[in-house]
Order: sequence, then C-alpha cells, then structure tokens
Amino acid sequence: MRASHPTARAPHRAPVSERPHHEPVPDAGAECHGAAGLQVAAADRDVAAAVERVLGQVLAENLTRARALDPLFARDVADRVARFTLDGGKRLRSRIVWWTMRACGGGDDVAGPAALRTGAALELIQTCALAHDDVMDGARTRRGRPALHASVATQYRQAAPDGRAERLGEAAATLAGDLALAWADDLIADTVVPEHCSRRVRELWRDMRTEMVAGQYLDVQGQATRSRSVPQAVRAATLKSALYSVERPMALGAALAGADAATTAALCAAGRGAGLAFQLRDDVEDLFADPDTTGKPPGGDLRNGKPTYLFTVARAWAEEAGDLSALAVLDGAHGRADLPESALGPVRQVLVASGALQAVEDRIGRLARCAVGQLRCARLDPAGGAELERLLLRAAGVPTAQPAAPVAEAEGAGR
Repeated sequence: MRASHPTARAPHRAPVSERPHHEPVPDAGAECHGAAGLQVAAADRDVAAAVERVLGQVLAENLTRARALDPLFARDVADRVARFTLDGGKRLRSRIVWWTMRACGGGDDVAGPAALRTGAALELIQTCALAHDDVMDGARTRRGRPALHASVATQYRQAAPDGRAERLGEAAATLAGDLALAWADDLIADTVVPEHCSRRVRELWRDMRTEMVAGQYLDVQGQATRSRSVPQAVRAATLKSALYSVERPMALGAALAGADAATTAALCAAGRGAGLAFQLRDDVEDLFADPDTTGKPPGGDLRNGKPTYLFTVARAWAEEAGDLSALAVLDGAHGRADLPESALGPVRQVLVASGALQAVEDRIGRLARCAVGQLRCARLDPAGGAELERLLLRAAGVPTAQPAAPVAEAEGAGR
C-alpha cells in the first residue's frame, strides 16, 4: 500500500483514527452493526465474492421467472446470461464502486448493501456490453470459451442450416445483451440507497448507459469508415471504456457514501485518467499479450479494422515520416478479416520500431501517475484509499508502486 500523502485528510463524514496504512479497513464494530455490518465486513475481505453472492441470488430469482415464462427462452437466452455473468470476469467495476464508497467513509447498513447491489448491476451491464461487442466484432471467443452468439450458432447448426444458425446466434446474443441490461436496470430500481443520493445515483446510471452506447457507436463507425483520426480514437476509448469502466463506478461509490463535491471531483478526475489508461492497455494487449491471459486470439482489433489509439498513432507517425514500407504493413493488415497470425509479427515490428508502442506505454504511465496524484489529493480514508489506488494501477497494467504526478501535469496527446 502507498505511504501517507501530505495532502490526504480524514474523510468528510467522520474522523478516521490514526492507524497504519497496512491495517485493513475495520470489520463491523464501530462503523457497522448487525447483519448488514457483517455483510460489509465480509465484502472488505473479498469484494468479488460478496458481489457474486448478490448476483447469485438476483440471477436465481430472474431465472425462476424466465423459466415460468417460457422454458426455451430460459434455456437459450436467460441461462446463458446468468452463466456468463457468474462465470468469469475480474469484477473490476464492482470492486471500484465498493472501495470508493469505503474510501469516502461509507459502509453503513444502507450504503454497504447498496454498493454491493450496484456492483452486481454493473456486472450485468458488462455482460450486455460484451455480448453485443462480440456480435459487432464477429468475435468467436470470449474468456477462452465460445462467445455467446457462437455458442447458440453451434447449438442450432443442424436444426437451422444455410447460415440460419449464425443469424440466430447473432439475434440471440443481441437479445441476451438486452436482457442483461433490463436485469441491471431492475436491480438498480429495486435497490434502497441513502436518501441523500437517490437522485444522483439514478442520474449517474442513466448517463453511464448512454455514454457506453455512444462509445460503442464511435468504435464501429470508425471501424466501418476506416478512420485514422487520433482524437476520435481517444474519444471512443473515453466513452466506451474510461467513463463506464472506472470514472462512473467511482462516482457511484462516492455518491453512495455522501462524498462532498471536492472529493467527488478529485475521484472523477482520477477515474477518467485511469479509465483511459485501462482502454489503452487493452489495445496493447490485443496484439502483444498472451492469448491464454486475454482469453481470445491476438489481433482481433486489427482484423476488425478498429482505429485504436495504438494503430492511429503508428500510422500518423509513419505518414509524417513518409515511411511507405510501414504504411504498407499497417494498411495491408488493418481490416483484413482473414489475416493469418503469422502476419501479426510484421505489424508488431512496425509498432515497436516506429516508437508508437513506447509512446502508448508512456501515455499509460502518465495517466496512471496523474490518477494517483488526484486520488492522493482527495479526502479519503487511508486504508480504503490505498485499496482504490491499487485497483486503478492494476486496471492500467502498471506497477503498483507508482509515484504520484503533480495534479497539474495533465497528460497530453502527441509524441
């Protein structure tokens, strides 16, 4: 965990006792009481497990209703939504909600359960996003297993020949994503939240859904039009991932804890930077990470013609330098659906030799350091703040022992 930062102060809601930063957030006791207090203490020890318990209960109830409605629909669609949501995923968004709430001094018998339910709803939103994303990208694999649309197509290949199984798979995955979104909305609507933040939580939830859809559209629009715009790549990454994956979950956690405006602003600034770093890291891993780690074949973004920040920077630099050989390699591979894995090597060489890969790594590092700087300027519980800091750095894929950059050191575009 990080050492104490000079500007860190006690949370705005209640003073924090002097305790070393390696000490965990306290169990129930003074802050929490009864069954809800035990739930908060258990979540402090293992947020992912606590969220999964909520998900298990909520999904079981939804599956019971789905099976009563229609067994075929339940088997082909609802069951797949439940299995996908429960089986896999890093629970990043739900952990960010929880530790932001705790870092801001929250954890009473209303805010604690509300944070877990909000985290569970975010996991359902993630199911929606990935089910739709795989259809739009034509991706056959997700988390090392067949993507949802590919699974349905395989199930019906004999019963629906001549391409109809593939079409059914795409339709089923689209509907599965819609169902996951509906269940997420139901979960938020049925969650009791502190009275002071009810309106704010719903505003954040509404904005986050629209931002996610806007980011997805910019992504596919840039893909279809062969966009080479670096600013559009950054904008799509911000809307598609930075806001929805990090900043909005942090804002939700802060709202549930009743954080003041200054603390919330610092957290959102940290979240936006860390969220963009998270997406840039994802772009890098698509080409350079071990597929056993990512759970999908390498080069998917390249084959789909996605204008990622890594690709657009590399191409802009090659064009500026008049490097026709590099441009030929990049343009010859980008958007080529049948690109063999052996052709990824020359692309990687261009990305490394041009300096584009290092530039993206440098930008990720700057974003992460600025996020840490913003976080350490916020009024946070030391132990909860340290957990949140580790989460943000892990999301960006950078070492956890990062010095904080001055808040004024805003990362910039360019070389």
